[in-house]
Amino acid sequence: MNNSQHLSQKWTHQHRFTSDNNSGERNTAIVLLLTLVTMIAEIIAGTIYGSMALLADGWHMGTHAAAFLITLFAYRYARKHADSTLFSYGTGKVSVLGGYTSAVALGLVAIVMLVESTARIFNPQDIHFNQAILVAIIGLVVNVVSVFLLKDHHSHEHGHSHSHSHSHSHNYEHEQKNNHHHGHEDHNLKAAYFHVLADALTSLLAIGALLLGKYVGLNWLDPVMGIVGAVIISRWAWGLMRQTGPILLDASMAQQPLAEVKQLVEQEGDTVVDLHVWKISADHFAASLIVVSQDGRDSSYFKAKLAQVTALSHVTVEVHMSSPA
Repeated sequence: MNNSQHLSQKWTHQHRFTSDNNSGERNTAIVLLLTLVTMIAEIIAGTIYGSMALLADGWHMGTHAAAFLITLFAYRYARKHADSTLFSYGTGKVSVLGGYTSAVALGLVAIVMLVESTARIFNPQDIHFNQAILVAIIGLVVNVVSVFLLKDHHSHEHGHSHSHSHSHSHNYEHEQKNNHHHGHEDHNLKAAYFHVLADALTSLLAIGALLLGKYVGLNWLDPVMGIVGAVIISRWAWGLMRQTGPILLDASMAQQPLAEVKQLVEQEGDTVVDLHVWKISADHFAASLIVVSQDGRDSSYFKAKLAQVTALSHVTVEVHMSSPA
């Protein structure tokens, strides 16, 4: 092997900043199947027995099934293209995009609930209490099972691959420090979890309102609980969009850790003249900086210093020597 081949092999690495959540993906598939079976059963039963409550809940289940399909698509797309050269920093943001898209869908469900519930306050409809309570109980059971299937799996079974590639010196110590297994924020799964949690909440509020309506005559509670549910679901959707949106827009670190990165590099009289730190996935930051060095230090020196910042998974340093006075 000649010298150029040796250098090429030494500095060429895959840019892969992905986190596999196998249990989350598997359980989302189970939840999707449960949702589809319930949806089909309710639509068929609603058609046969002429129950609008059953039909409405069946189609409502369909919106959540669509959200779970987004979740599964994101997982599989990210895995399939994890090593593709088309993505500069791998497919780590696909999960974030899936979460954001599902959050938007969740927000739309909340708006529909709000509009429908408000309309029913001003135009009350006859409520078939027994059928409606049965539907709400079926929905609650299915969603409680789904909640337990999706809960907490975002913190397990995440195999991380942090491979770095750039034309400057490569910090192997840094790679080894970051190349370990730990929990991370799976926005894709979190969105699916919020969908089933939203449905469970809706069913629970509906059961309470329907029971009070049937036995106490407080029929107006049914649409009011619909509005309460819509507001809570809207808050979840907005919170998830606020988490995922900045990542998709290459959000930087907070000002304090950013200042600490700059201070770390400038400890011995060197100067950072350009610094960019941005998110390349839900859990990984990349940094690109230009340093003016006083004493002829090279990029490997500064990369070794930045290895202390464990949040940085990929670092590129360009060094310029300061001109003599």
